[in-house]
Amino acid sequence: MTAKRGTASLSRQRSGPHALVTGGAGFIGTNLSHRLAGQGRRVLILDNLSRPGGERNLAWLKAMHGDLVTAQTADVRDARAVASAVQGADAVFHLAAQVAVTTSVRNPRADFEVNAAGTLNVLEALRSLENPPPLVFTSTNKVYGKLANLELLEGDTRYAPVDALVAEHGVAEDRPLDFYSPYGCSKGAADQYVLDYARIYGLRAVAMRMSCIYGPHQSGTEDQGWVAHFLISALEGRGLTIYGNGKQVRDVLWVEDLVDAFLLAVKLADDLRGRAFNMGGGPDNAISLLELLDMMRELGVTPASMAYGKGRPGDQAWFVADTGGFEAATGWKPRMSKRDGVAALTKWLKEHRVMAGGQLWAREAIS
Repeated sequence: MTAKRGTASLSRQRSGPHALVTGGAGFIGTNLSHRLAGQGRRVLILDNLSRPGGERNLAWLKAMHGDLVTAQTADVRDARAVASAVQGADAVFHLAAQVAVTTSVRNPRADFEVNAAGTLNVLEALRSLENPPPLVFTSTNKVYGKLANLELLEGDTRYAPVDALVAEHGVAEDRPLDFYSPYGCSKGAADQYVLDYARIYGLRAVAMRMSCIYGPHQSGTEDQGWVAHFLISALEGRGLTIYGNGKQVRDVLWVEDLVDAFLLAVKLADDLRGRAFNMGGGPDNAISLLELLDMMRELGVTPASMAYGKGRPGDQAWFVADTGGFEAATGWKPRMSKRDGVAALTKWLKEHRVMAGGQLWAREAIS
């Protein structure tokens, strides 16, 4: 969900409790909504459908699950629409956001209004309820800033921390917050509001500081969703531009593993309320941009060309999440390895997208 305002149009029936997924027509929201509806739960999606592919994702969910999935076409900046959507909810997953650092640099006010003020609308709507449901908020690893004080070694294909403990486990939640870029500031402010509303008002709210999530239904771009962006660009026969030297490292997490974590967070909300957890693939699933390209070549997927550009504001040279806090609290662990996940996403893209007019399109979009 991005900064386009929507007109609240309700297409649902109040016939029992529902899970509310803001930004539910996006990549993560689609996978989450699919899982929830597949369990027989009613799902209300609040989304302004401004992101490419949103309308297609919503149509796919409706085709798969019928009346279990309903939609309210609205923006989280619309406090009245948000207040309506939380009525009758038994769980709220707040995913709607402006998600790109570069966009935040171009338009910081809109970024703030969506990410910070929009989250406040969700929190206030929940606070007004007699018995507020659990809230899972998708925060970001950008709350830790560029990690400028983390000394790194430069290897042939990746950076690595000098600190052996950080190298082994990743960045933990006790790392000082250091918001960087308007996006980091807006999501960081929202993150802290969520934790404080749990503390001051007793909301059963949990913040997930996410690393790089990837999987089916993702329309990756240069600004967000880099694993899918690399794969789609190569499958379309387009070139890629690497910003920096390509040795930047991220831990990647398969979207179904993330959905598992979301559902555990709701189930254990009484115990987890008011806590922030790093959520990523951890050290075992850390990969650099160059290493992903090597993995793609092994799968027979190669970009048409490669170019290099200057690093971008807010980019971290190395970030790997220490997910030990959430693992200890819930027993959760990622199940999909990075190699199997990249292979699975490649297979999904080949099976569900076809070449049409020189571009990849979802099969259902041109059938």
